[in-house]
Amino acid sequence: MEKRISSLLSLSLFLLLLISALTYCSAKSVSDSDILGLQSIERTTSQAERLIRQLNLIPKDAEPVDEQSLTADVSKIVEKRFTFPNLIDTNGVSVGDLGHHAGYYKLEHSHAARMFYFFFESRGNKSDDPVVIWLTGGPGCSSELALFYENGPFKIADNMSLVMNEYGWDKASNLIYVDQPTGTGFSYTSDKRDLRHDETGVSDDLYDFLQAFFQKHPQFVNNDFFITGESYAGHYIPAFAARVHQGNKAKEGIHINLKGFAIGNGLTDPAIQYKAYTDYALDMGLIDESQQKSINKILPTCELAIKLCGTDGTLACLASYLVCNTIFSRIKLIAGNINHYDIRIQCKGQLCYDFSNMDKFLNQRKVRDALGVGDIEFVSCSPTVYQGMLMDWMRNLEVGIPTLLEDGIQLLVYAGEYDLICNWLGNSRWVEAMEWSGHQEYVASPKVPFVVDGAEAGVLKSYGPLSFLKVHNAGHMVPMDQPKAALEMLNRWTGGKLAEADDQTEGSAEVM
Repeated sequence: MEKRISSLLSLSLFLLLLISALTYCSAKSVSDSDILGLQSIERTTSQAERLIRQLNLIPKDAEPVDEQSLTADVSKIVEKRFTFPNLIDTNGVSVGDLGHHAGYYKLEHSHAARMFYFFFESRGNKSDDPVVIWLTGGPGCSSELALFYENGPFKIADNMSLVMNEYGWDKASNLIYVDQPTGTGFSYTSDKRDLRHDETGVSDDLYDFLQAFFQKHPQFVNNDFFITGESYAGHYIPAFAARVHQGNKAKEGIHINLKGFAIGNGLTDPAIQYKAYTDYALDMGLIDESQQKSINKILPTCELAIKLCGTDGTLACLASYLVCNTIFSRIKLIAGNINHYDIRIQCKGQLCYDFSNMDKFLNQRKVRDALGVGDIEFVSCSPTVYQGMLMDWMRNLEVGIPTLLEDGIQLLVYAGEYDLICNWLGNSRWVEAMEWSGHQEYVASPKVPFVVDGAEAGVLKSYGPLSFLKVHNAGHMVPMDQPKAALEMLNRWTGGKLAEADDQTEGSAEVM
């Protein structure tokens, strides 16, 4: 009885703090469209979608698919080798030699879910190059965003033709893109019970997919394996890496040769990263000191909310999401029409980037026929998936990383310097605060220039398996803004040479 009363008192205190924070923001005359959660959960998620998920893509939920319309093939993976229509400039390489695959995996622990993926064999040495999987964030955004606009083999021209990407990551790896969680991209289900709500469900699905993938492609089992991605994948990636490592230790199935994981401009430790928002905004001239002090009054409530959320994804996590995002919204209101993914530029109209060519391209019948997706609705960014993961948002995914580091699994955290929403400052702080056996040595390690073609492309700090790279002249999407530096980063990191001194670099780098 006493325990129940104590729990009710804690909940009451939290609700009072929540009301206090929202009332405070309202008193500052912030409009309903600029503060998350002032009217209703529905409006909250709508605003959150505009801030976090929206990349000039009008999301549409996939229509339920009749189970009778699914392929009769009962195997776990149905895959086809394909070539995109209108692909030009293949440098004389035949379609067969390109080694491009698309497929569906029937999720083992689901009711009716199918996970869509692309697999591009390396343009380099297929047998020796690592296998790299890429996860886009959102939550609920398709990895085709990265495929066509960041680090994939192609770029889409305005006439809907494809040209080979000079800096595609398939030049240095065997590259996998996955549409996940279920309901994202071309992935789908006919049963709403298959929607995921936490990292356990997400990472289990990805682990099951990898097992089936390597069964399908046994020639790549012994290649080094790396997990990469950006944004909300700062949640997915650590959980996925931990799941793979757990499976290897328990000898659950095929041993996956996990060597490392990389997080680009990610959301990993919300308590530290949300606290860094106003410091970054002040440093970049988006707000002044008086505005910072005003916004920082929300921090104690935000910190308490995150503490109550813990790591278990309860209703307190939803409340902390509402409270803490008022910090970001206040900065956006003051800063005006900036692109929160790249503060050097403004959002174009209502939206921040124009990625509409991707939807146009993927909606062409000849493209759909080549991929074998039939009439499945392509969901570039799914609000249903997004809403399903709301209670996962404020969880701290840093907690599982030290164990991976202790076992020699490499971690690279990189961040473009002009991104506000998952800024380099917050990312560098959680990396530096992380407790592991090499913590003191990492903190004491020097910052050195990351040089590409004789020019400083970033600032690197490393010790042992842990590295942090601040990338110059880039926003949220580093491979899009700095494709050459991003490919060089991948090459050196997967080759174990990221921290090696360059002959052209001497002395220390700028202060991070």
